[in-house]
Amino acid sequence: MELYEELLRLKKDGRSSCLTTIVQCLGSSPRKEGAKMLVRNDGSVMGSLGGGCLEAEVIQHALMSMKDGAPLTVPFELTEKHGSLVCGGKVLVYIEPVVPEPHLVILGAGHVGKALAAAARFSGFRVTVADDREEYANRENIPDADQIIVHDFGSVFQRVLTDKTSYIVIATRGHNHDLDALKAALQTGAQYIGLLGSRRKRALLFKTLVDEGFSQEDILRVIIPVGLPIGSVTPEEIAVSIMAQIIQKRRENVASGISRSSCSRLGKEDGTAETAPPPRR
Repeated sequence: MELYEELLRLKKDGRSSCLTTIVQCLGSSPRKEGAKMLVRNDGSVMGSLGGGCLEAEVIQHALMSMKDGAPLTVPFELTEKHGSLVCGGKVLVYIEPVVPEPHLVILGAGHVGKALAAAARFSGFRVTVADDREEYANRENIPDADQIIVHDFGSVFQRVLTDKTSYIVIATRGHNHDLDALKAALQTGAQYIGLLGSRRKRALLFKTLVDEGFSQEDILRVIIPVGLPIGSVTPEEIAVSIMAQIIQKRRENVASGISRSSCSRLGKEDGTAETAPPPRR
């Protein structure tokens, strides 16, 4: 139970981990089917699969699995290569990543921000909504947000934690607020920064960013107008177009990671591992 409690704690704290399980043993091995080890995103572990180089290799595969977001099934032969584990047997280890929900930060709690929070929550995202107006940034107006922050847009990321896996959508009530929010967003490492607005607004904002010293690389991170071009008009339709684009971006990243993983099942002679669906629960 302690292992599963730690897994849930890590997820709550926004940290990735992997649950690794021996699912098959052939011949002699120090641990049998069902042995489990939790691997944290910093490489530390809880539990054991038997020690030695086996665990060191499992940790490396687990870190890759966390990065790709895809499970792995990895075979090992317990030979002299695995140090003290000279058992002569074979084990098959199932590696299942447990990653936090993707994080969407919405700057602006107006009609679009409210609709987008609902669409994002429905899509399995953790949602933070920020606005400088308390009458909008509240639980009654934005019931679907996990976190609601009343703060000015220019320094909002002093209060909102983001990383390279975060998504940011700017939907404030005016050009000046958009600019403040955009400059703040560009100081983060978020993988996606989208802004609600027209192509004309894009030209004006980009010119201002250049004048204020932002690089072309910075500017290329910004998507204006945000969302897929589906002819959306209402706040709800706009929210759907934005979430469709975010999901597309997210799945492209996962797919590119999976394509780099090469694996096969126990018994294949190449000694690699393959991605595999999780076991039924």
